Amino acid sequence: QVQLVESGGGLVQAGGSLRLSCAASGRTFGSYVMGWFRRAPGKEREFVSVISWSGDSTYYTDSVKGRFTISRDNAKNTVYLQMNSLKPEDTAVYYCAASTSFTTLTRRYDYWGQGTQVTVSS
Repeated sequence: QVQLVESGGGLVQAGGSLRLSCAASGRTFGSYVMGWFRRAPGKEREFVSVISWSGDSTYYTDSVKGRFTISRDNAKNTVYLQMNSLKPEDTAVYYCAASTSFTTLTRRYDYWGQGTQVTVSS
């Protein structure tokens, strides 16, 4: 069992930055692939980024490539999402999730956090 708690969301102007954190409970955090997803108002939840258990492999959806960076610190049981050059279309609730597979598919993630709101004003 893994419990996930996101933090770091907030209100930022376009072009600004935020760093999201996701703290995980449990001693097996290092064995999980971790992903970030987001749900914008009126839209379905969508994949943002994923990082392997070791941190050696990452993948991003096209709309955030070059602007967002995912990382993890297994000693701290925490995964991060550094978001730079934010745009109004990045406004969403951001969720972290844990999976046993390196995947972009929502249904392959077993554990989810409660989400943190990110609002980007124009």
